[in-house]
Amino acid sequence: MLLQATLDDAGDSIAAEGVVVELREQLAAVSTTDAPVRVGGVTAIALDSNTTAIHDRNLLIPLILVAITLILMLLLRSIVAPLLLIASVVLSFAAALGVSAWVFDGLFGFPGADPAVPLFGFVFLVALGVDYNIFLMTRVREESARHGTRQGILRGLAVTGGVITSAGLVLAATFAALGVIPILFLVQIAFIVAFGVLLDTFLVRSLLVPALCYDIGRAIWWPSRLSRGVHAGEQVPTQHQDEDRVIAEAGAR
Repeated sequence: MLLQATLDDAGDSIAAEGVVVELREQLAAVSTTDAPVRVGGVTAIALDSNTTAIHDRNLLIPLILVAITLILMLLLRSIVAPLLLIASVVLSFAAALGVSAWVFDGLFGFPGADPAVPLFGFVFLVALGVDYNIFLMTRVREESARHGTRQGILRGLAVTGGVITSAGLVLAATFAALGVIPILFLVQIAFIVAFGVLLDTFLVRSLLVPALCYDIGRAIWWPSRLSRGVHAGEQVPTQHQDEDRVIAEAGAR
């Protein structure tokens, strides 16, 4: 049996979604396995799509962050540095999403957003941000092994800064080109990713991450040997080295 009804509220309104939820709760009592009762329609489809998108977002984002953190720990042989890098990526995404929401609502006057936009924006920005992180911090680690952590950060930033900035400009322009397509989903993704890449390139990766690593110092590499100053430029003195130094000083006197 098929029953059709027209809602008093607009089909895309919150009130209409509330009516669908209430109908499903009330009809669940008379629904059976042999004769299930379902509530469909435009409002129900929009509600189910939004619910599914929220579920996927809450499930996938933590899994992605955990997987990336483990990969960074193995690559950098550290715990502190990957946690700092993941925090910077999340901060960059949150800032990009917040500014984009204000622009969409206040400047462009968009009627709404596809529920999958935050997840797609997160995937793109995290992938690009972690890529820049790996490029920067692997070079910083190489330089730190030769010259010490703080000098390694400065040298690594000087070597990779131009490449990261150039790549960020190219990627931002590429995604921004999607904004000319008259599809709301693509326009929103284009702005979020383009703005997020520029924010990540010029502020997070070029200023915030190097500055935090510089302030923390060699503890950023904990628990690897670099956190204890074991590198070519700053060897940790052993007991025999201390004895040789004392003997040499005594002979000089």
